[in-house]
Amino acid sequence: MVASQKAYKRGTSLPSSNPFQRLAELLDGETPGLDPIIMTIGEPQHAIPDFTAEVLAANMAGFRRYPPINGTPEFRAAIAAWLDRRYQLNGLVDPEHGVLPLNGSREGLSFGAISARDQLDKGLDHPAVILPNPFYQTYAAAAHVADAQAVLLDAVPGNNFLPDLTSLDADLLDETVAFYIASPTNPEGHAADIAYWQRLIGLARKHRFFIFADECYSEIYRDTPPPGILEAARDMGGDLSNIVVLNSLSKRSNLAGLRCGFAAGDPEFLRKWAKFRGLAAPQVPLPAQAVAVRAYQDEAHVAENRRLYNDKFEVAERHLGPILGPVTPEAGFFLWLDIGRWGDAVSVTKALWRDAGVKVLPGSYLASDQSDGSNPGRTYIRISLTAPLVQTDTALRRLANWLGDKA
Repeated sequence: MVASQKAYKRGTSLPSSNPFQRLAELLDGETPGLDPIIMTIGEPQHAIPDFTAEVLAANMAGFRRYPPINGTPEFRAAIAAWLDRRYQLNGLVDPEHGVLPLNGSREGLSFGAISARDQLDKGLDHPAVILPNPFYQTYAAAAHVADAQAVLLDAVPGNNFLPDLTSLDADLLDETVAFYIASPTNPEGHAADIAYWQRLIGLARKHRFFIFADECYSEIYRDTPPPGILEAARDMGGDLSNIVVLNSLSKRSNLAGLRCGFAAGDPEFLRKWAKFRGLAAPQVPLPAQAVAVRAYQDEAHVAENRRLYNDKFEVAERHLGPILGPVTPEAGFFLWLDIGRWGDAVSVTKALWRDAGVKVLPGSYLASDQSDGSNPGRTYIRISLTAPLVQTDTALRRLANWLGDKA
């Protein structure tokens, strides 16, 4: 479903508050029925790579310097090489012109729509920015700062929790400057295949908009690495126009606090974007870039990180599978559970806290209501599996017991 086009009013695309503020208000005054276990925030709790402190110490002098906005040659080369290995790109990404460092992918996602609007110059007062629904709240902020109208595409099970590209009106696409999409999806954990990526690339080039492909969960998968948009471009002849892929060390390496990510793709867009960022964005500190160089050269810590998450998904299947059916997504570290048999997401969240001491996040808080009042997250709860295994096991056992008792 696509949100109806309404008269534009600046700020209406922004949620009234972030999901965690809403959750705090919902549970205010409620006493947890058992010792509380928090399963809401997607903040990694696994160990950071062993080499982090060593690399930072060796590069401390770099904190005295203003870094170049386009990053160090070593950083760009490390990113291009990692993308090459991960997606078999055969040198498709030019490290000199096809990579930029970011202060975490969030910075790039926030500023991307502004540059997309300026570079395309479609002559519209309020161009469209298309988002999945549910969505990472920064996508809505990006539409807001670009003074654009956010158009939400419901991500539902029938389309593998990906926006339905066949539902898009040509006139809307002609007014679009940026299309935000996460794959693996957040919070559902499904991945776009090559055919989906190629269809989206074709639309972007036909209707002149930029794709901002948020691939931050690309390395937290079960068995098979999910394909990326750069792979799809490789198979279409290697043209990277209209494509910007974003990733970071936050999920891959548990370095959320380092605030170090990258953008790669369309070299002409990145060249102009770097000039804008040189005016508006802080550079990425040199020591952080040095850690990134080492981190993207090492896969052992990534494999171990993935194993720890997969162990917790096995626990989830053991406890919840008999009640809900298979619950393990292709990728990511969230459970996205349809609890419609037990009530709406808000009421179930409140009851779980009150009865079982387990704090989860209502899916409706991660999505926005459409013009008809519907919300694709209304019957879902999101559970983060970032907590240690023992704590996760206890929380999921309590959840299974609560669901079984209320069935």
